[in-house]
Amino acid sequence: MGKLQDKVTVVTGAATGIGKATAELFAQEGAIVLLADIKEEELQETVAKINENGGTAKSFQVNIAKEEDVTSFANQVKEQYGTVYALFNNAGIDQEGGKVHEYPVDLFDDITATDLRGTFLMSKYFIPLMMDNGGAIVNNASMSGSFADLDRSGYNAAKGGIINFTKSIAIEYGRSGIRANSVSPGTIETPLIDELAGSKEEEAGREFRESNRWLAPLGRLGLPKEIATTVLFLVSSDSSYLTGQDIVVDGGLTAYTWPGKMVMDDSWKKTTTKEQ
Repeated sequence: MGKLQDKVTVVTGAATGIGKATAELFAQEGAIVLLADIKEEELQETVAKINENGGTAKSFQVNIAKEEDVTSFANQVKEQYGTVYALFNNAGIDQEGGKVHEYPVDLFDDITATDLRGTFLMSKYFIPLMMDNGGAIVNNASMSGSFADLDRSGYNAAKGGIINFTKSIAIEYGRSGIRANSVSPGTIETPLIDELAGSKEEEAGREFRESNRWLAPLGRLGLPKEIATTVLFLVSSDSSYLTGQDIVVDGGLTAYTWPGKMVMDDSWKKTTTKEQ
């Protein structure tokens, strides 16, 4: 406890899923957590929960794809707090679009505007709030940034760009005391999965989870808190000599080239680990 005591931290996409879990964990570690999202109702609920549990949190409704929103957010934070110690660029969107020759240009633009351009804008305008005292940035990429998905070229391109953009931050600001790393989750139980594949209560959602969870050697989908603990490690002094790296948290999914027997042999299912 207390790894982020009294430090000002910023989390985007903080209303639900990985962002929410990370904001809650930062607060438990003593941070002042500034939560940004476009989902006003869910955002207020998350902030209220953190404050009710003894944490310190404040909400900001921000569309990170819009430069004017980001600059206004950064100016408010500068005026109220002066500096920022940690930034978790988590906000992102995803949607199937078909093969490249079928892929809608508008969809490609929307995804890259939020996922990649939004990460750039947040970094551009918040890095100056770190330069006097140092800090840490974590950008949420994806295993899809290193390995492609069918019919998701826009998402693949955006997340791949985030991984390399993170390295740019690391080499440009390391001597200003700012570290930058990315985290690449595998398939995690979040509202985004519900939107893309269906919830646990829906047949399509159950089929998706059943087919996907056997792909990972750990035998299950990941949980938001398991990404949150990785992000905490990356912004805390525990990782003080770690920068410019992409940390893959996928239950071992990308450790092999082809799942083979693990998928076809039903006996594998009996050896799977229990959810944490």
